[in-house]
Amino acid sequence: MTAADECDILITRVYDAPVARVWAAWTDPAQLAQWWGPRGFTITTHHRDLRVGGMWDYTMHGPDGTDWPNFTRYLEVEPGVRLVYDHGATSADTAPMFRVTSTFRALGERTELTIRMTLPTPEAARETRGFIKAAGGNSTWDRLAEFVEKQGSAQEIFVIARSFDAPVERLFDLWTTPALLAEWLPPTGFRMHIHSADIRTGGALFFAMSNDAFTMHARHEYVVVERPERLEYLQRFTDEHGTVGHPPGVPQWPETLRCCVSFTSEGAAQSRVTVRTEIVGPATEAEVAAFVAERAGMTRGWTGSFDVLEGMLAG
Repeated sequence: MTAADECDILITRVYDAPVARVWAAWTDPAQLAQWWGPRGFTITTHHRDLRVGGMWDYTMHGPDGTDWPNFTRYLEVEPGVRLVYDHGATSADTAPMFRVTSTFRALGERTELTIRMTLPTPEAARETRGFIKAAGGNSTWDRLAEFVEKQGSAQEIFVIARSFDAPVERLFDLWTTPALLAEWLPPTGFRMHIHSADIRTGGALFFAMSNDAFTMHARHEYVVVERPERLEYLQRFTDEHGTVGHPPGVPQWPETLRCCVSFTSEGAAQSRVTVRTEIVGPATEAEVAAFVAERAGMTRGWTGSFDVLEGMLAG
């Protein structure tokens, strides 16, 4: 998330899907219902009229049972290119919170989606940034990435992205220097002990994560280490001797996951990290279901780790 100016919140994402698929995901109510909102939320559309002057009246249902009425009015609709609307009203009679300008740009078979939210004051923009972060609102765009991937390949993936106030070189160091990685990577409440580390293309990281209840071991085998733009590694849970197995309490977990981490500059001093995780090799229906069911847990885990990383960068 980047402040383009004091009243704006700017989000830019690149999706592995053509513009037509991403546009359809945004404009077809049946598709919207499968990804719109933070993880754990669902929506009910009461009325939608996608045209200039039209409106979208819907309710978001939070995981705690709270209902959030939403009312959107469309100001510009240019199919496959641009969508402008006022968002955040709770009914046709209440004022919107901000204006959204979404632009879709083809990058070959990929799509760059830029979302600009314009608030009335700098104070409102700061408050909204805090609210979005606290509510996990950025996971909406992660869910869109997962949805369009499944539409195209029928494959289930996990995506999480976060922007940091640091250049890509600094972030890459924190991902590839073992002692620094051990400081921020453990999920909240866990400690990380590195058994061996060789973070390079063809190298591996063997480590343990532990809390007061249990210890789990894992191995990262690095397929690609391209400074400072990209990391790709295969992740497998093991026992303390390195024999491949399953994480504690999850016997149906897939044996091998591929994690692709990309680092993208968002200006002189800010960068976005995107983590994309997929199942590699054969997997049973139960293993795929376990992976899908754990996406909310993976979001919480990565969010806790990213919070620590953010604190390290600020220190």
